[in-house]
Amino acid sequence: MKTAISIPDAVFQQGEDLAKELGWSRSELYSKALRTFIESYIDEQTTTELDRVYSEESSAPDPVLSRLQLASLDDAEW
Repeated sequence: MKTAISIPDAVFQQGEDLAKELGWSRSELYSKALRTFIESYIDEQTTTELDRVYSEESSAPDPVLSRLQLASLDDAEW
């Protein structure tokens, strides 16, 4: 898809220089940069949501389950 955007001259020039250095087209550079930003944003949102969930719920292991797991190790052959 073709689109027109406005960015500061200095950022544009840095992008041009980097694309040339990497041997990429301008479109490839901007597409990869946007994709990376989106993935990073999604990861941050996921972390924020997990932080919220774990701040409301205990993440400590269940004591009964822990005892059962430890007891099962006594009979295990390694």
